[in-house]
Amino acid sequence: MSVDPLNSVEPPHHGAEPNGAVPNGAVADGAVADGVGAAPGEVEVRRSSRRRRTVSAYREGGRTVVLIPARMSKDEERRWVSVMLDKLAAQESRRMLDDGELARRADRLSRQYLQGRARPATVRWVTNQNTRWGSCTPAEGSIRLSHRLQGMPDYVLDYVLLHELAHLLVPGHGPRFWRLLEAYPRTERARGFLEGVVAADRLPNVPSPRGE
Repeated sequence: MSVDPLNSVEPPHHGAEPNGAVPNGAVADGAVADGVGAAPGEVEVRRSSRRRRTVSAYREGGRTVVLIPARMSKDEERRWVSVMLDKLAAQESRRMLDDGELARRADRLSRQYLQGRARPATVRWVTNQNTRWGSCTPAEGSIRLSHRLQGMPDYVLDYVLLHELAHLLVPGHGPRFWRLLEAYPRTERARGFLEGVVAADRLPNVPSPRGE
């Protein structure tokens, strides 16, 4: 199976974060599965001595296959599996949901995590929220999500949507509010993802030594 070049990245030196896409190669002969598991819905890591620089990932049936160089340590493997899963998830959620689909998603999340108690009157995208990911007006039952969330992983979108649904029940950010979000298993991961986006936006645009 061919690999989407967008899902092939070159790990930079010294454990830095991914620096962009590079051309992908075919799966090398002798690549082997590495103990992550290959059951449906799980991740299979294939190490290859012929793969020198790139890390690639693609969906295969009900599992995700991640291709890495054989020389990678276990810590690097875990980090790059997480990176590639996020890249795939972002690509798969890139299609813009319309407001009706957002409302249905909100209903599902409310039923799954809030016993259906949060019932927004409207859920919609907005383009005028550049300092907040989402907002709500409890008196009107309205929820607004920033268009900047489009293309982020599904679990991040679900977290922001659930966050605003919880505000329909509890206006502030006190202990009672955060208890409502405890049932969502990816709260901390989603918050970390969004904090990383904010931090990246604040980095100065410093030219590279090569002038790139």
